[in-house]
Amino acid sequence: MEVCKDFSLIIKDKKLQINPDPVFGCIGCGHCMAVCPHNAIEISGRTLTSNDLFDLPTVTEASGFGALMALLKRRRSIREFTDQQIEPKIIEQILAAARTSPMGLPPSDVQVLVFDSTEKSRAFAEDFCTYLEGMKWLVSPWFLWLMRPFWGKANHEVFSGFVKPLFKVYTEKMKEGVNVVTYDAPLAIYFYGTPYSDPADPIVAATTAMYAGESLGLGSCMLGAIHPLIQQGNRARKFREKHGIRSTSREGLFVIFGYPAVSYKKGIRRTFASEDYYSAPSEPSRP
Repeated sequence: MEVCKDFSLIIKDKKLQINPDPVFGCIGCGHCMAVCPHNAIEISGRTLTSNDLFDLPTVTEASGFGALMALLKRRRSIREFTDQQIEPKIIEQILAAARTSPMGLPPSDVQVLVFDSTEKSRAFAEDFCTYLEGMKWLVSPWFLWLMRPFWGKANHEVFSGFVKPLFKVYTEKMKEGVNVVTYDAPLAIYFYGTPYSDPADPIVAATTAMYAGESLGLGSCMLGAIHPLIQQGNRARKFREKHGIRSTSREGLFVIFGYPAVSYKKGIRRTFASEDYYSAPSEPSRP
């Protein structure tokens, strides 16, 4: 009863009963079923059944903080890969790890599109560049000038200082036969949501997949620029439909994987923009 944060369960007359006035009603998170030491509760529905339960690994089987930090510190964004393709077993291991991610209320609204070969990731990148060629008005001087009063200084700087150069390097390099969209990675996985998903959910799953790839000896890199450019407008809708992308999504990420063609010897310390410890505001003095 204590772990049900929907307050769907109550004790009445020393018996467990369904609360007639819960918050939402059972959301199928499975907490009550997972915590019960006597297997006295079963939940079915919202894609969940008692068959989905498994015994938790022991604490000794899990990695300690030192091993986890070593893995996190070893990861760097890799965009240079060997020609070796990634075995289906390893792809499934990455997906299996990503499925464990905390992804909001069940059933998950995270959608996944897998490009499981160099040929597939390059074909997508080539078509994406063709798509961008028809979207160059978005970064034209007249459009940026026209939109500046409406979308503000920050958006203007993003489009003029980042999106515009990105259009140029993507399309011009592809004309030279150089793929800087997906870097000819032998594996690319697109994590995106549905119109109902929490914006964080695809990002969390993509992050889990990225670290899983690192643990399996792969290099990886998150690609954030593709997703926002295929969300709005009729041309974007046709592009999504062509490539089997099921819906728009507020947030999404491509993660590319491959066997690294380079080997880094040093890491670089990262920081946050700020780290503040909250102090409760003092109460106003009373007269």
